[in-house]
Amino acid sequence: MGGRSVLLTSNLPQLQNLIKRDPPSYKDEFLQQWNHYNSIRLIFHLNPDEHAQHFRELVAFIAQVATCYPKETAEFPSQISTILLESYGLLSPDTRKALISTMVLLRNKNVITSIELLRTLFPLLPRTTSSSLRSNIRKTILSDIRTANLRTKNHKLNRAIQAMLFGMVENGLEDVSNFGNKGKQKEAGTGLHYGTSDKTAGRGEDAMWAVILTKELWRKGIWDDVKPVSIVAIGCLHPVLKVQSASIHFFLGDDDEKEDSDEEEEEDVDVRALHHRREINKKSRSGDKKLQKKLNAAKKKKHGKTAISQNKTNFPALQLLNDPQTFAEKLFTILDRYDKRFTLDHKILIMQLLARVISAHTLFVMPFYSYVQKWLAPKQLRVPSILVALAQSVHALIPPQTLKPVVLKLANEFVHPGVGTEVVAAGINAITEICRRQPLVMGPRDDDHDELGTKEKGGRGKNAETEDGAETLRSEAKTVIDPEKEKEEISRSGEGAVEERRPSDKDVDLRPLLNDLIEYRKSKDKAVIAASRGLLHLYRETHPEFLKKRERGKEATINMKNAVARNLPFGHSTNAAADIEGLWLLESHFKEEGGNMNTDAESEEDNDGSGWEGWDIESDSDSDSDSEDGWQDVSSDSDGNIELSDSEDEVDGKKVKKKEKGKETERRERRREKKAKKEKQRAKEEALKKGQGIIEEDDDGEVDEHDYEVSEDDEDKMSVDDEENTRKPGQDPSILATTKILTPADFKLLSDLRIQAAQKSVEAGGGNRAKRKLAALEAELKIQNPSDDLSASFISENDILGPRKKSKADYAERMASIQKGREGREKFGSRKGKKTKDAPSSSTNKEKARNKPIMMILSSGSVRGKKKASLREKQQKLRAHIEKGKKARR
Repeated sequence: MGGRSVLLTSNLPQLQNLIKRDPPSYKDEFLQQWNHYNSIRLIFHLNPDEHAQHFRELVAFIAQVATCYPKETAEFPSQISTILLESYGLLSPDTRKALISTMVLLRNKNVITSIELLRTLFPLLPRTTSSSLRSNIRKTILSDIRTANLRTKNHKLNRAIQAMLFGMVENGLEDVSNFGNKGKQKEAGTGLHYGTSDKTAGRGEDAMWAVILTKELWRKGIWDDVKPVSIVAIGCLHPVLKVQSASIHFFLGDDDEKEDSDEEEEEDVDVRALHHRREINKKSRSGDKKLQKKLNAAKKKKHGKTAISQNKTNFPALQLLNDPQTFAEKLFTILDRYDKRFTLDHKILIMQLLARVISAHTLFVMPFYSYVQKWLAPKQLRVPSILVALAQSVHALIPPQTLKPVVLKLANEFVHPGVGTEVVAAGINAITEICRRQPLVMGPRDDDHDELGTKEKGGRGKNAETEDGAETLRSEAKTVIDPEKEKEEISRSGEGAVEERRPSDKDVDLRPLLNDLIEYRKSKDKAVIAASRGLLHLYRETHPEFLKKRERGKEATINMKNAVARNLPFGHSTNAAADIEGLWLLESHFKEEGGNMNTDAESEEDNDGSGWEGWDIESDSDSDSDSEDGWQDVSSDSDGNIELSDSEDEVDGKKVKKKEKGKETERRERRREKKAKKEKQRAKEEALKKGQGIIEEDDDGEVDEHDYEVSEDDEDKMSVDDEENTRKPGQDPSILATTKILTPADFKLLSDLRIQAAQKSVEAGGGNRAKRKLAALEAELKIQNPSDDLSASFISENDILGPRKKSKADYAERMASIQKGREGREKFGSRKGKKTKDAPSSSTNKEKARNKPIMMILSSGSVRGKKKASLREKQQKLRAHIEKGKKARR
């Protein structure tokens, strides 16, 4: 027995094998090794280098047989975890790796839970200096979390891990003095070994690894809720620069940090090699199943990669931000306060993220636009990216007064004859993108809105069928200022009042600037022409009243009375639902199919469930119970007050007379208003001449409204054309919406019919307007489809720079293009020896001799030697030739 115990003590692998076969029989031997482990562990705490090899062997042995004696080894995992967390910096690399492998082995044997393992491994990531060990820890953490969430979400584990990650990110967040730190400064050692969490907090290692792991879990689809987004959002506000940059890249969707993520490269499956191997090997059903399984995995992996590559911008993460307004304000505070500590590239990153958050959530960060103005210069580095961030941050709820100084700065810096055509094109494109999101920025001053509103009321009063419109116009006409009183007031006020009335950049009329930018369409550069035409087409569709008469075009002038083209004040919506657009297309489609819209009860019962296939419809039990009671009689209080006229012609005649009377009154009042404005303008000009001499037109801030007004003939034409365009001739108003419940399938069919009608209009020669309408319908359909890329709404630098002329290629680019064109064309190349041989080489001397000129060959030494050869030499050569031929025949 004694010899057996000595043998087992010296041979731990043999004892391990015997214990796994029969644990009760070898319990005494295990307890002996357990006591030996405890004594060495106490020595190891005092001196980790002493008995390190024997300690690693004992730890590995106990980890293998821990499942056989669970009561005796209950404290073993906590002891190993304590050694790793408290003495990690003092351990040798081999001991670290052995103890970490022991913890992973205990997790695989279900001795410890995932939470216990991850609580040990998470703090070790920022403290590990070995890249291989760090990669091993990272893979272990990700694989364990993925396995736990494979079938269903393990919410308990996810909450615990997310709490640890929150703590790691928030560690060092309050250290404001460390803002702008790149995470490279060295910590001053005070007797403590590097590796504690307090030491790594200033460098941001904990927060960096928390962000990296969160990004990986989001990318793999393991976490897709609000909490991981909140973790990375806190990282965007971290003082350490590399943590902030990694977090910002997560929201922007860039793949620039593959070096920091230490991501393992997975090899692609060679499908052709699998098929080839299957043809060579023995055929069996199991082999076919394995091959099909591998092919399905390769196909799934390929589709997953394409889906990730298509969605470059992390749009879902932007939408899941918690309290985006506060997040945007804090981000801008960091950008503004610590501006001098950041590099230009990092500032642009923050600007891009801030702009996309503002655009995605329609936020209000007004100081951002004044901050960006100092970067708007053609010589500024990476100015296209800054222009992209500026245009992206604008939305329809931003006040035009906030954006007018920005547009003026863009026009003054980028659009003038002293810069190149590329700069002019970039400036006009940037202004166009801003105006696309807020068209009112090019509108008149605030005090001019009242006058435009008066015109709109006058236009609406023209269509009134009663005398109320005329009365309203008379009351408004009384508010017009008397020109004589205005003249006296200006004369009394003097030069000081004139200076006070000059508008600021926030309150200036930009309609002259708009028309100046449109004039650039006569340039000789294609990029400038395209940019200017884009701005012109934009305002022809949205606000043609901002353009001069000659720039509006026929269709824009006709549609100036429509709700879309009306100059509504800031904050008013133009998307009032008056009717379902294109509903007559759906009605005509039903009529062509022969399905006349019967309102009988039988047809309603037949079509009751049609069109709802595949759509989730919630049934309302209350409405079913109410309908069982039948109809209820409702009395009307106004039945006795209805007056019926015997003659309809009499009523129609009165309406026509009232309408004509209203038109005459409106024209009279309009002439009176024009006359008053002219008198007012003359009075101001005389006062300015007396006070300070002749001043240019641009200095007094006044704009000639006559260029932007609509003539009476155009208004009459618009009123007639509006009545014609409301519905087609011979077409009655659609009653489809009042006689049939439209299903989701009907609305989808309506979208397809509108696109088909737009395509027919383009084919029939509808012009550029028809093409733009078709593009708008296709873009609207694309946005409504949730499977499409939602990041298409973001602006890129190509949108700002516009089409550019291709520069002349240099020598290196030309040679690269030549080599690229030769790829795959080897069969058309030369078939000399160097391409047909295994080893590359030039042609032999024998091959070269075949192409030599005859005169060169005649003068060669070999030919002259043959001529001078003796009879004996000729006989020897002939005999050798005969012998060689005989050997070849054998």
